[in-house]
Amino acid sequence: MHSKKKIIGNGIFLLSVFLLTLYGVFHGEDLEKMFAAIKGADVKWLVPGVLFVVLFIWGESIIIWYMMRSFGIFLKKRICFLFSSVGFFFSCITPSASGGQPMQIYYMRKERIPIPVSTVILMVVTITYKLVLVIIGLGVLMLGREFCCHYLGEILPVYYLGLALNVACVGFMIVLLFHPVLVERFLVSGLGWMERFKIMKRRRARREKLLKAMQVYRETADYLRKHRTVLVLVMLITFIQRLILFGVTWTVYRAFRMSGVDAADVVLLQAVISVSVDMLPLPGGMGISESLFLKIFRPVFGTFLLPAMVLSRGIGYYSQLLISAVFTVTAQLYYTWRSRMKNETGLQQGVAK
Repeated sequence: MHSKKKIIGNGIFLLSVFLLTLYGVFHGEDLEKMFAAIKGADVKWLVPGVLFVVLFIWGESIIIWYMMRSFGIFLKKRICFLFSSVGFFFSCITPSASGGQPMQIYYMRKERIPIPVSTVILMVVTITYKLVLVIIGLGVLMLGREFCCHYLGEILPVYYLGLALNVACVGFMIVLLFHPVLVERFLVSGLGWMERFKIMKRRRARREKLLKAMQVYRETADYLRKHRTVLVLVMLITFIQRLILFGVTWTVYRAFRMSGVDAADVVLLQAVISVSVDMLPLPGGMGISESLFLKIFRPVFGTFLLPAMVLSRGIGYYSQLLISAVFTVTAQLYYTWRSRMKNETGLQQGVAK
């Protein structure tokens, strides 16, 4: 019952944010002119954009497949692609991408993958995913002073906030990994303090959940110490994976037959948006991503700004949502069918006996 309420609540929240985004972006705009510009875009460049999204999803599936092998678990790549699709779909529709990993663990259990193993693998994926974003974000800030002044002047406070939140998150994760006992003592004592002063109700289940989470971090730290070469390769794949998704906006730029701005600048500007919105409690950064695009890409797209935003977000986020949704449904149908076949086989064997 609680789960159904949560699903309904998330659905209402997602729909509300989507409708507000539509109103905020398109209110007062010449929609006929926008659709005419989109219709005139070169499809030869838009198709690669969609392929970039598929490669982005596929990139995580390769990471999962590779790390599973390091645990001695040999899965087919297409199964790992289903896991990746499930993660991206639920991350796209839940605030702060909070629903992706629990659903991935749920489907991994159908392959009899132990929860501690799947949790450690997905924790490493999360850490490297955010770490790569932090590296790109700090690189833009330290090495691109002229770039920041030219493109980011209006949104620098939002960028600083997003970068600071990502740095804090990654920093906290690293401390958890390499000083888990110290952090565990700090968190347990902090929880006890809040319960003592009636800030939170005393609940044994909450304390057990905290200790269980700390155990996951200890296992993740142990894994990273033993598999450093795996971590390096995962970082490399994640870096390429990120850049591929950011490259969608470049394909949109070329689809409008535009030139004069380097591909690197377009990719980095899209990276800036991702850094800014990644930690915000909005599904897929919906609303704020569109707003930031309209501000920082104005010098790039000029009169094509609004149709470029529609295509860039449409391919980079909404097509990702659609593609991952299709394969999430595929995963559900596949495991339902497989479970039914096992049950029928079991019944036949029982009858034969």
